[in-house]
Amino acid sequence: MSQDPNLIHGNFSWMSHIGGDRSEVTDFYRTLIGWELVDQTMANGATYTVIKNGEQMVGGLPPVTETPAQWLPYITVDDVDARVKTAETRGAKVVEPARTVEGVGRMATLQDPFGASFALITYESQMK
Repeated sequence: MSQDPNLIHGNFSWMSHIGGDRSEVTDFYRTLIGWELVDQTMANGATYTVIKNGEQMVGGLPPVTETPAQWLPYITVDDVDARVKTAETRGAKVVEPARTVEGVGRMATLQDPFGASFALITYESQMK
């Protein structure tokens, strides 16, 4: 039996599109790639749009409109807090500190010493 690749430490497991007009972004990618984009209501009442490629959820559009628009890759790790500390000692900047999102897991957003943004995530199912 193979392990879910999204739960393997070091794998890219999710992509978020941040910024831009949500309706234009969803229309563009729905037409270009054929993705299904499904709105879901979050616990705080905001809308999060999940990107589905067939039956697989591959990313999403959080309720953020900051510009410029960008893709933010999520990398699965074994322990977000420990990895954030290591990243900081190696010159990374914490953009959003580690936080727990109910029903998802623990995540943090960083910028590497070279200017690239990325997020670290430990999924809720990994923390049990």
